[in-house]
Amino acid sequence: MSEPLERLARHAHETHVVVVGGGVSGLVAARECAKVGLRVTVLEASDAVGGVVRSAEVGGITLDVGAESFATRGGIVRELLDDLGLADDVVSPNPAGAWVVGVPGVGAAPLPKGGVLGIPDNPWAPDVRRVIGWSGAWRAYVDRLRPPLTIGHQHSLGKLVRSRLGARVLDRLVAPVTSGVYSARPDDIDVDLAAPGLNAALTRVGSLTGAVADLRARRSAPRPADAPASDVPVAGGPASKTAAAGGAVEGIAGGMSRLVDALVDQLVERGVELRTGVAAERLDPRDGGEWTVATSADDEALHAHAVIVALPEGAARALLAPVVPGLDLGDPVAPVVEVVTLVVHAPELDRAPRGTGVLTVPGSHIAKALTHSSAKWDWVRDATEPGVHVVRVSFGAQGEEPATSALDDDAAAALALSEAAALLGVELPSSTLRAAHRVRYVQSQPAATIGRAAETAAARGAIRSVAGLGATGAWISGTGLAQVIPDARDEADRVRSDALWRH
Repeated sequence: MSEPLERLARHAHETHVVVVGGGVSGLVAARECAKVGLRVTVLEASDAVGGVVRSAEVGGITLDVGAESFATRGGIVRELLDDLGLADDVVSPNPAGAWVVGVPGVGAAPLPKGGVLGIPDNPWAPDVRRVIGWSGAWRAYVDRLRPPLTIGHQHSLGKLVRSRLGARVLDRLVAPVTSGVYSARPDDIDVDLAAPGLNAALTRVGSLTGAVADLRARRSAPRPADAPASDVPVAGGPASKTAAAGGAVEGIAGGMSRLVDALVDQLVERGVELRTGVAAERLDPRDGGEWTVATSADDEALHAHAVIVALPEGAARALLAPVVPGLDLGDPVAPVVEVVTLVVHAPELDRAPRGTGVLTVPGSHIAKALTHSSAKWDWVRDATEPGVHVVRVSFGAQGEEPATSALDDDAAAALALSEAAALLGVELPSSTLRAAHRVRYVQSQPAATIGRAAETAAARGAIRSVAGLGATGAWISGTGLAQVIPDARDEADRVRSDALWRH
């Protein structure tokens, strides 16, 4: 190695970056810094890294109890998995499709496949008409006769669908998707963020159903090799809550936590210090854009040339607000979700009576969604004995505490089992339950909610105005690994470059 390169390498190793938060965003940010030889310390307040990507042993089977899949758009996640040696373990879910349950006068029906965020491209299609009925189809057909929005456009997804297609399409098709995917009401979803191009297509084509058909056609049309992947959510891909919104998804055989394990292995190989059970309690600025990080470890403080905060929104704002002018604590009303994973002996589920999962019409059931994991993923099915199935029941949505919040674990499992029986349309007496696992998440506010993009842009601008400081994570990048990973990578690149130039 030449003398200038040796000096650069030595300089990089003397530059210390502290990453606060050991979720996927923090681990990816640490990886980017370690790539160029920086000394990196990751602080994670809990006893395990991974954040919402986590697994647990339930009934003798290692299962995802957090995120179970990733969106394929852009190839971002797949590229990281390739780098981590997991390419051969990427799997696709069963394409059978999800169902919607709680439809008045209908009960349960397959979720129509031709749509965007639940908005159909043809209200007369049999699978659409089965859910909204003849009167709903006639009301939706009025959309074809109404003038397009040629001046301005509608921001609220709910208001747009209600005015163009009527209440039945909104309540029975769109609301189950936004509640299940975003934990948000349709009226609070920004059309331009959730379905880019939909407003423009409406003006161009003249009807909302026609706009959906136009977007689907454009999405399926061949693209030049260098064209960006579409972010328009189109239903009908592999069944999952994400796919119900429209994006194709994939998973990892053995569980998404293998991504976390591979990241940790690589970080350890590169000399990154991973400290669990240690929280960052305060950031104190030093001269030249450097920092002292006060921790919960017996009043220990770390000296850092740069700090990247990769925490959930509430904790991130609390840590950053004292040192970032213009950044307040905010009042993030984040949806709280509890997921109860059940392992049941129920041979009647062998036929997957409700496909790979269920979304509910808001207000019709206590649970908001269910995933039939052993019907959705072959690797889960192969890990179980004959007649044994894995289902995940989700509780909680925007503005409401999960129904399981006040229950102990046994009562929560009993409620989840009762809801699973109702959603799947089978009897599941208590004797069928072999094991259960419960986990609670505070979700980030969906990036697609109205006004959210401006809020996070303002926060990011304020944070970036302070030397030696960065922030990443789902609250500021948008939810989902396809957004979290590139944001963490880009923010780490910005912070490390700045630190190397200053140090």
